[in-house]
Amino acid sequence: MLAKRMQLWKATHAALTMNSTASKGATQMFPTGGSSRDMHLSSSWSNQLTTRVMLAPPSPLIPLYSSAAAGGLRYASSKMDVPTNLESAKELVDLPAIPDAPLPPAIQNISTDLESLMETINLAGEPTFASIGLGGWSPVGMVQNCMEFLHCTWDIPWWGTIAIGTIVVRTLIFPLVILAQRNSAKMSNNMPQMQVLQLKMTEARQSGNAIESARYAQEMMLFMKEKGVNPLKNMIVPLAQAPLFLSFFMGLRQMANTPVESMRDGGLFWFTDLTLADPFYLLPVITSATLYLTIELGTDSARLSAANMNTMKYVLRALPIVIFPFTMNFPAAILTYWACSNFISLGQVAVLRIPAVRDYFKIDKMVSHPPSALPAKKKGFVGGMKESWDNMKITKEIEERQQLDEIRFAKAGKGPLVKTYKYDPTKPPVQGATPPTGSLKPPSKEQ
Repeated sequence: MLAKRMQLWKATHAALTMNSTASKGATQMFPTGGSSRDMHLSSSWSNQLTTRVMLAPPSPLIPLYSSAAAGGLRYASSKMDVPTNLESAKELVDLPAIPDAPLPPAIQNISTDLESLMETINLAGEPTFASIGLGGWSPVGMVQNCMEFLHCTWDIPWWGTIAIGTIVVRTLIFPLVILAQRNSAKMSNNMPQMQVLQLKMTEARQSGNAIESARYAQEMMLFMKEKGVNPLKNMIVPLAQAPLFLSFFMGLRQMANTPVESMRDGGLFWFTDLTLADPFYLLPVITSATLYLTIELGTDSARLSAANMNTMKYVLRALPIVIFPFTMNFPAAILTYWACSNFISLGQVAVLRIPAVRDYFKIDKMVSHPPSALPAKKKGFVGGMKESWDNMKITKEIEERQQLDEIRFAKAGKGPLVKTYKYDPTKPPVQGATPPTGSLKPPSKEQ
C-alpha cells in the first residue's frame, strides 16, 4: 500500500511540475504589458481550464505522508488528472493523533486478586494440587498436602520430599516398634513354658476333651498375663503401618498419574522420572530384597526363627518373590517410598541391637534356647505342612462328632422314646410269658 501511494505521489508531483512549466510559458507568450486582445485570450484560456477541472468528477483521496515541515498528512487524487494549479491539487488535512497503547485494567481489590492467584499457583510457581484435583482432607489428600508443603516451602526435589515424609512417619510410629520389641523379647525368653502349655492344649483338643483344652487355655492366659506377654502386640506395628502405607501408596500413585509435571524430573540417579516405572528394574529388586531382610530379621515383630511362627514364616519369606511381578510396573515414586521405609526398618533393627540402646528403652536381653530344651521340636517345611494338615483333619473330625452328638440329643428329646428293655416293669407280666431273668417274682397267696 505504501509503494502504491509513493507511485501516485511521484505522478502527481510530475503533473504539478508540468503545470508550473506550462504557466511560465503562457506568461511569456502573453505578457502583462501586451494589448487587450492578449489579455483576453489569456483570461479565456485560464477560465476554460478551471471550468474543466471543476466539472471533472471528484476522485477519492489517498493519504500520503507529507514532509517533516508540513507536520501532517496530505491527500492526492488516485487518478492522473493534471490540476490547474498547485493550490487546487494539494490540500493539507489535519488528522487526530495516534492513540496511546491501552493500559492494563486497574486492580480493584489487591487481596482478592492475590488470593485467586495463590489458588492456582504455589510458592514454587507450579499449579497447586487443589487446581489439578489433588489434596483434600482425606488421609490420601493430607499426605499429598504435606508433600506439596515440603516441596514448595523449602524447594526440595521430589525424591527428597518422599524420603523426608517417610522418615517423619516412621519416627512417629517408632514408640510402637519399641513396644513390639519388648513383647518379642519376653515371648522368646518364656518360650519353653509357653510351648508346654500349648502342646497340652493341642493334645486335649485333638482327643476331643473340651474341658481339658479349656483348662490349659486358661492356664496359658494366666501365664502370659503374669509375664506381661501378649502375642497381639507383635502385630501392632504392621496394623498401625498398614493405613499409612495405603495412604502413601494411593497418594503417590494419583500424583504420578495426574501427573504432577515437576515429578517428571524430580528423581535421582537413573530414575529421574518419578511418574514412570523404573526402566532398569533396579528399584523393584531393591524393594523386594530389603523387604525380605526386614521380614527375616524381625524388625517390627518377632523373628521368623522363633518356634511360634511355624508355617507362617514360609509364607512371609515367599512374599517378596510373589509381589515382584506387580512392583515392576509401579511408578518410581511409590517404590522410592517403599525402599526408603525398608531401609529405615533395617536401620532401626541395627540400632536396637546395641546393648546400651536396649537398656535405655528397657528391652530385655534375648535368651537363646537350645533346640533340645524346647518341648516342640523343630520341623522342616514338609514336616510343618504335614503337621498342619493333620491338625486340620483332626479339628474337622472333632467338629463333625460334636455336630452328630447335638443332632442325636435333639432327636432323643423331641422324638419317641426308645425301648431299651424287654419287659415293662411298671405293668404286670402277661400270662404264660417267661419273666425276665433276674426280676422278682410276684408274691404267692400262700405267703
